[in-house]
Amino acid sequence: MLKIKMILAGVVAMLLVNGVAVAQVVSGRVAPNFTLTDSYGHKHSLADYKGKFVVLEWFNPECPFVKKHYNSGNMQKLQKEYTARGVVWLSINSSARGKQGSLTPQGFNQFIAEKAALPTAVLLDTKGKVGHLYGAQTTPHMFVINPQGILIYQGAIDDIPSADVDDVAKAQNYVKLALDAAMNGKPVAVATTKSYGCSVKY
Repeated sequence: MLKIKMILAGVVAMLLVNGVAVAQVVSGRVAPNFTLTDSYGHKHSLADYKGKFVVLEWFNPECPFVKKHYNSGNMQKLQKEYTARGVVWLSINSSARGKQGSLTPQGFNQFIAEKAALPTAVLLDTKGKVGHLYGAQTTPHMFVINPQGILIYQGAIDDIPSADVDDVAKAQNYVKLALDAAMNGKPVAVATTKSYGCSVKY
């Protein structure tokens, strides 16, 4: 029988599924620190960006839901707008080697160049350690952290869970709403939603 229990401890909630602990971060609490290497071989720690807004974007270049946001230019538009305003945008890939979306560092750089994307960095989480720490379930799965290191939003990029490019223009973008509110000193109206997309290929 499936046994599920929630245990709140520190900055994460531990979800026990058949006795296996899976971490999930909690909106309104401090986002856990991590260190990953980017596609150019440089290390990035979340702690390095204290004092800045940070967006974590879990992505998989081969996922239809990710393609929706990149082929429409939606993700690039968000990256351009907010990095220009000082936001740090970290695109994270947690695909295990040999699974969908697992590319070489050069492959990720080529994807970013072809899509004219503008993340601050593409971080490689091949072992899935950070993905599991944050409870990233889908691509895309979005997280927004404020300058004090508090997680202020996590979940879907928008409110239309489809892979249809035409839906982008009609959708309410949760990431934009969270950033605009917080950057203007206002509370984030929606702090948690259910993400949608392809499952992260751990």
